Amino acid sequence: MKSEIDIEFSNEGVIHEDVVRKALSEQPAEELLADLADLFKNFSDTTRIRILSLLISDEMCVADITAALNATQSAISHQLRILKQSRLIKSRRAGKIVYYSLADEHVKTIIAMGLEHITE
Repeated sequence: MKSEIDIEFSNEGVIHEDVVRKALSEQPAEELLADLADLFKNFSDTTRIRILSLLISDEMCVADITAALNATQSAISHQLRILKQSRLIKSRRAGKIVYYSLADEHVKTIIAMGLEHITE
């Protein structure tokens, strides 16, 4: 959080200077907000959301995800790469097969909260 807010307020546009200063002092750093925006961009693709929702129940390999979503292996692999780079999923190798799972409970919580929000 920022410690000191150095803002010059003009007489126009700011009605509650104390509220604005407090909100700005509690706002995360710009870099964190940019990282948060990038995180949410990863949830903006329907295929990625479908993959994440499948992985809530159990880990799956590319072939299983491809079959479940009726998509090409190339398309699924591309989306898995994006999700892995974003640290939303993780992988483990068992012989020749790579299994994917959610990176942690936070991902499950984000999806659950999003679903709860849109179904209210």
